[in-house]
Amino acid sequence: MVEIKTNEDLLAMREAGRVVARALEAVREKAAPGVTLAELDGVAREVLAAAGAGSPFLGYRPGWAPVPFPAVVCLSVNDAIVHGVPDGTPLADGDLLSADCGAVLDGWVGDAAVSFTVGRARAEDTRLVDTAFEALEAGIAAARVGKRIGDVAHAIGRVCRKAGYGIPDGFGGHGVGRTMHEGPDVPNEGRPGRGMPLRHGMVIAIEPMLIGGGGDHHYTARDGWTVRTIDGSRAAHAEHTVAITDDGPRILTAL
Repeated sequence: MVEIKTNEDLLAMREAGRVVARALEAVREKAAPGVTLAELDGVAREVLAAAGAGSPFLGYRPGWAPVPFPAVVCLSVNDAIVHGVPDGTPLADGDLLSADCGAVLDGWVGDAAVSFTVGRARAEDTRLVDTAFEALEAGIAAARVGKRIGDVAHAIGRVCRKAGYGIPDGFGGHGVGRTMHEGPDVPNEGRPGRGMPLRHGMVIAIEPMLIGGGGDHHYTARDGWTVRTIDGSRAAHAEHTVAITDDGPRILTAL
């Protein structure tokens, strides 16, 4: 089911989105060689608590997960694509970190992700991250009233494939509202002019995920959550919660 939000709903979702943006900014500022993933989760928890917000991640357990997710932020390092579980692992200089965070405020959810290098960046990692954000921007630009889900998916996929990167099978964006995952599904590759029409008041998370090695395959680590590249190549993830409006796409999770 796809819920159409009112203009008042979108304003409320924007406040949840601001909390997510502040949490991701705080994580990025704290991330440095020697800082543990658990410490970064603690930083995100502090931001949510200060805003009076809850976490849609903490305790989340879909049917495929062996245990509930134990943190408020997914932290995926190097060959981890998504769903990385924060633990006592310290970051190293040159690590590629993807941080995915959500917030629940006054019953509405925001969801966003960023990727960046900790310390000194490798040129190939910078290109990978830049392409992830370019794909995100392309998907957002296509998210307009009168377009279709396939137009968003095609815009994302075209950027990723042109750069020679892989797109993880089975992963993509989704609707956002009162819960973190609602309809419709928003694939990261597709055919233009196909799929559900976009209407004013729809809210979707657009989230390209790129595999540096060019393949699309992945596996789930022993923790039951972390999704890693098969070939060991690095991955990047970028995401915003976006409202479809008559005035064009509106990013709800920007600062």
